[in-house]
Amino acid sequence: MREIGELAERLREFAAERDWEQFHTPKNLAMALTGEVGELVAELQWLTPEESLKVRDDPEAAARIRAELGDVFIYLTRLADLLGVDLMQAASDKLEDSRRRYDPESYRGSARKAPPLS
Repeated sequence: MREIGELAERLREFAAERDWEQFHTPKNLAMALTGEVGELVAELQWLTPEESLKVRDDPEAAARIRAELGDVFIYLTRLADLLGVDLMQAASDKLEDSRRRYDPESYRGSARKAPPLS
């Protein structure tokens, strides 16, 4: 498994080689990320829940979704790198926060939202 830091470095080099750093502002990267998430959603939008679980069995659909996930990950990684956010640490912190907010006994099988932590 490659490290996110390695990908971030490759993305920095990619942008620098093309003189694209000028366009890679937090606002622009967040907007591009949103657009790519929209393209991912479009691949699943009109499927039933059951059909959406089976897209991996359709090579063409799976390839499109894989490409969109790649785009989302690239923009997310570039944005985090620009802002100095360690994505692995941010995800770990968020998971721990969710563990505290959603105890298994109270939330098993429930989609309800927990109240904010005080």
